Amino acid sequence: MSTPRPRTTTRPTVPTSALNASRTLATAARVLRQLRHDPRTIALMLLVPCLMLLLLRYVFDGSPRTFDNIGASLLGIFPLITMFLVTSIATLRERTSGTLERLLTMPLGKGDLIAGYALAFGAIAIVQSALATALAVWFLGLDVVGSPWLLLLVALLDALLGTALGLFVSAFAASEFQAVQFMPAVIFPQLLLCGLFTARENMHPVLEGISNVLPMSYAVDGMNEVLRHTDMTATFVRDIAIVAGCALLVLALGAATLRRRTA
Repeated sequence: MSTPRPRTTTRPTVPTSALNASRTLATAARVLRQLRHDPRTIALMLLVPCLMLLLLRYVFDGSPRTFDNIGASLLGIFPLITMFLVTSIATLRERTSGTLERLLTMPLGKGDLIAGYALAFGAIAIVQSALATALAVWFLGLDVVGSPWLLLLVALLDALLGTALGLFVSAFAASEFQAVQFMPAVIFPQLLLCGLFTARENMHPVLEGISNVLPMSYAVDGMNEVLRHTDMTATFVRDIAIVAGCALLVLALGAATLRRRTA
């Protein structure tokens, strides 16, 4: 009489928590391959900020100084908004289609997934920011006292912040329509309080206090520093450090709140 063999059970693969460069790069490459087959999304990310700047320049055709005053600020705001919108919808689509659930059954941690998405959209953000900055400075004649490369740096950080915010809020949306609805809640208050329409110190003290903790306020401040100073100032360094820190913090929150599927 043979002794029965002990039954072995196969445990499901548990995603690892540590970041892995190869898994992150593979995720980024997959996202870029998908985007390559979606020309409308690519056009939205790359061309819309440029078109908005072009439209704004000729809205103020009779008052070019007005464009100089607000053009640099909008050079950072437009990429943030477009990257937020596209990233939130693209990530939500991955979850509702079941792609995230399949990916997370493999040795792919949430950190790898979020970092891969951030890397892929960050690559697009570099192109987007370069196109918008080149258009504003060399074609539309934006009068900048400082280096255009510093403008490009702030625009890129703003686009990465928009990517991080989009990844974060996608965890709380159940549909693409809900993802779009997050824009008034997340973006519009920052747009009103960032100092674009009036100096932040002229606001009500409560609103000024709120604006002091919103990352878009420091994005606008950083652009204005480049607009007015020939050298890199301590205020500029503080501003870009805050924007970059907020982007990293929101990416970490996005990895912590990422869900496999939409409830």
